[in-house]
Amino acid sequence: MSPDRSAMPDDAEAFRRMQDDLIDSYDEELELELDDRIGRDTPPDADSDGTDPRRDARLAYFRELFRLQGELVKLQDWVVHARLKVVVIFEGRDAAGKGGVIKRITQRLNPRICRVAALPAPNDRERTQWYFQRYVSHLPGAGEIVLFDRSWYNRAGVERVMGFCSDAEYEEFFRTVPEFERMLVRSGIVLLKYWFSITDDEQHLRFLGRIRDPLKQWKLSPMDLESRRRWEAYTQAKETMLERTHIPEAPWWVVQAVDKKRARLNCIAHLLEQIPYQEIEHPEVRLPPREHNDDYQRRPTPPELIVPDRY
Repeated sequence: MSPDRSAMPDDAEAFRRMQDDLIDSYDEELELELDDRIGRDTPPDADSDGTDPRRDARLAYFRELFRLQGELVKLQDWVVHARLKVVVIFEGRDAAGKGGVIKRITQRLNPRICRVAALPAPNDRERTQWYFQRYVSHLPGAGEIVLFDRSWYNRAGVERVMGFCSDAEYEEFFRTVPEFERMLVRSGIVLLKYWFSITDDEQHLRFLGRIRDPLKQWKLSPMDLESRRRWEAYTQAKETMLERTHIPEAPWWVVQAVDKKRARLNCIAHLLEQIPYQEIEHPEVRLPPREHNDDYQRRPTPPELIVPDRY
């Protein structure tokens, strides 16, 4: 069923939401600076008592995000200490916000411990392999966290909708994936699966924002545009996927993701609740005194090697 266009935002509201989405794509520190500049250069969106609810809400978001990122650091330490193996799958439509939450999870973590697996389309050799084979090599060892930005569920989504797999391959996937995931869990892997859910209207606005923002146009591929046209087919594929792969050993969790900031906080908070962890005490770090040798003379850097001071 097509969306009710009468319920869609007017041009001013759509522009404001796309502007917020643009600002949201920057790092938090830059976003705060941008907020300050906007506050100085334009009249504040303040109530009669001088408060600015939107700015207050953004600052509250940052405070909570930084708190949750502190807890993620504690979880990381516990994963190393307890030698856990953690896999987190992020699925959802194009522009649903998967990359945004992955970025906020990894932002303060050690990339040697927490890494992202975002696999491209399979090559000719990989197409001849067991379907799950190329994903297995990215699974974690003890003391590691792997975040899958899309996963083996490509077969249930894009491959099904775009006709990249046969009906037989599609059905074999659903026969295999529950047992495959049970095997992962039996092997000691903590497996979490998140689906990021957005509305037809919201994806429409986010795609428009990407088209109009030269810094984000690279995110739009012909496949993304085609997925927009096939919204209903993706909906049917998603519903089938959730129904046939929601198992007690590895259930699906749906994140309401129209509000990106709420989605990030809700997902990170939920993830932290799924893995019992304790804070690990670390010995106090002390910088050793630097050695000084009287016979050492620092050589000047050749001028031709120095990057020019343009700023």
